[in-house]
Amino acid sequence: MHPLWKWMAVLIMAGVIPLAFLGEVSVQVILHETIRNLYWHVTMWFSMFILLGGAVFSGITYLRKQDLDWDLKAALLTQIALVFGLIGIVTGMIWAQFTWGKLWIKDPQLNGAAVTILAYLAYFVLRNSINDPRKKAEISAVYGIFAFVLMVVLVLVLPRLQPVDSLHPGKGGNPSFGKYDLSNDMRLVFYPAILAWTLIGWWIFELSLRIQRLKNTTKA
Repeated sequence: MHPLWKWMAVLIMAGVIPLAFLGEVSVQVILHETIRNLYWHVTMWFSMFILLGGAVFSGITYLRKQDLDWDLKAALLTQIALVFGLIGIVTGMIWAQFTWGKLWIKDPQLNGAAVTILAYLAYFVLRNSINDPRKKAEISAVYGIFAFVLMVVLVLVLPRLQPVDSLHPGKGGNPSFGKYDLSNDMRLVFYPAILAWTLIGWWIFELSLRIQRLKNTTKA
């Protein structure tokens, strides 16, 4: 990553964090001040989707080129995205406690998110159960593609089709996210936060990739 992008991530985050706690928010029914969690919970999932998209691209590239370095990239991106997803789950549970009064309820999107996390945990269980590097890379690449499609269906598609009460935008009769009455002040924090978290995730990925390549070189 070019140093400019690293500085951009740091500077954006330096502005996002104080504004997330102290900036103006458009208070919604039930949500009230807890809407500030939008800057943490939702941005984590946006960044996770983007990083997993990169993992799918890397997996497909491996299938085309048969270069194990692309398998390594796919695995590391998936690993980092999974951490983001787990943070998203935890922040979502905290949000649920203050809005629904429970850490977890029967909500289609919550359940879909949980299944998604389990599917990606299974991805690493699968990788660790295969010794042959190329067989591991091929099966992981295919699994990664199907896991991404499953995530889109479970998190973005099916919840919209369920006539169940939900606080999630676009579900249970709620308007889609874009129609929420977010103030311009919130938009100026929310969208940069997605960019910043994604850049930080990519930064971590590049550092992890360098470390793993050095380990592989040492073993060779």
